Amino acid sequence: MSAPQKKTIENKSGIVLFAKRPGKTSFSSLYTIKKALNTSKVGHTGTLDSFASGLLVVCTGQLTRLSSRITSFDKTYEAVISFGQETDTLEPSGKIIRQAPLPSLSDLYSALDAFTGNFMQSPPAFSAIRIKGERSSDLARKGIPADIPLRPVSVYKCKLLEVKLENGKIFGTKAEDDDKARSDMVNLCGDEKVLYARILFEVSKGTYIRSLARDIGVFCKSAAHLKGLLRTKVGNFSLSDAAGFSLLPDFSIASVLENEKTLENAHADTADPDAELRLEVTEKLKGMTGELALSCGLVPVKILPEYEDSFYNGRPLKKEMFEKPAQDFNQICGEPLSDGGETSFAVFTEADVFCGTVEAAGHGSGDMGQNCLTYGYVVPRQHGLISKPAS
Repeated sequence: MSAPQKKTIENKSGIVLFAKRPGKTSFSSLYTIKKALNTSKVGHTGTLDSFASGLLVVCTGQLTRLSSRITSFDKTYEAVISFGQETDTLEPSGKIIRQAPLPSLSDLYSALDAFTGNFMQSPPAFSAIRIKGERSSDLARKGIPADIPLRPVSVYKCKLLEVKLENGKIFGTKAEDDDKARSDMVNLCGDEKVLYARILFEVSKGTYIRSLARDIGVFCKSAAHLKGLLRTKVGNFSLSDAAGFSLLPDFSIASVLENEKTLENAHADTADPDAELRLEVTEKLKGMTGELALSCGLVPVKILPEYEDSFYNGRPLKKEMFEKPAQDFNQICGEPLSDGGETSFAVFTEADVFCGTVEAAGHGSGDMGQNCLTYGYVVPRQHGLISKPAS
């Protein structure tokens, strides 16, 4: 009986949605994926702190070139904020640097209104931002103050999901609750002091939820830091579709507080040894398809057979080389492209092999038009990726 054939890297090119558990680092999660796929070629699209949990979108093989594109997507989080104390890291492991009275529920609602929209945010001192070539977090550990520039961010939604009051009572709301439900809650306990709040945030790339927690506390004339964080969406990718989703603990104020001591003893840098989890990773590896291309912000298009060699050899691009996209981009994405903008296309052969990306500039119709076409990147022909969904 012959030995099973070892899979080649081409078959491991795709996107894996992975549910990171609290207490694990993002890099130990990457190691779990590497081990499951028996490959070292992976690229993350945004890490999570070890205390946090939720969705990691990981590109593998030839699709690692898409990592920077996915990093720029909007994200959705649920955050448990602890009031009354601010830590230097703005999360549970930090040292307490400031204490202040608890905010009222009415003040908290006002803060959520104030931090919905576009504004300039001050990133945490403990962050990966580089200041003159050195990480801000490294400078902070040395006690060296760093002048971190403010950055523009957008918070599309701040929605209170649950509160625990100073008197021990816990109230929950639904994400779709309307203004009347909020008014009823304020009338019922608006003057009560808030110990913890679980909040839904929909934000742009580069928004620090730790900074939002800090700034909400300051707005309420209190102090605050994150107690727990769960990332539920990255662009069109959802946590519920991720490998390991069933292993995540419930995310509520009570469960976050209950799990805190467990996290203190967790080995954050160890990979998950669970063989079933590794199997789930292999089963949920998404090969490049037209549907996946759309989730990555790419318009799927086919290159005509007579031009395949030209494409693989990097010859000048012309719109005549491609079939018109099957669907109008405006209809797919629900918003028009502006004239002078740029659209990226995922290029497939007639045999549904993904062979690279193309950029088209200066149009507003969603097709390739009469505009300037440039290569994004070309997948080497021997690595051509057959279009197939996750099993």
